[in-house]
Amino acid sequence: MAGIPTSVVAATGLVGGYGVARWTKKRPLGGLALAAAGAVAARGWQQKAGTKAAAALSGAYVAAFAGSHPLAKKIGAWPSVFAVAGGVALASWAVADRRG
Repeated sequence: MAGIPTSVVAATGLVGGYGVARWTKKRPLGGLALAAAGAVAARGWQQKAGTKAAAALSGAYVAAFAGSHPLAKKIGAWPSVFAVAGGVALASWAVADRRG
C-alpha cells in the first residue's frame, strides 16, 4: 500500500462503494467496500500525517459519503459521487500525499 497515494484509495472507496452497491443491488456490499477503503486510507493518513489529520480526513470521508446523497438529488448520482470523491482526494493529497 505504500506506493498507492491515500487520495487514490479514498476516491476509489467512494466511487467503488457506490458502484458495487449499484451493480450488485446490495447496499451492504457497497458499504463494505466503502468502509474497507476508508480503513486503508485512514491508516495511510495516520502514517503520513498523524492522528489528528487522519481523524479530520476520516471525518471528511464520512461527510462526503453522507453529503453525496442530497447532492445526488440535485445533480444526479454519478456526478455527485465523482464530485465528493474528487473533494476527498484533493483534501487527502493536500494534507497527506503531497508531503512525499
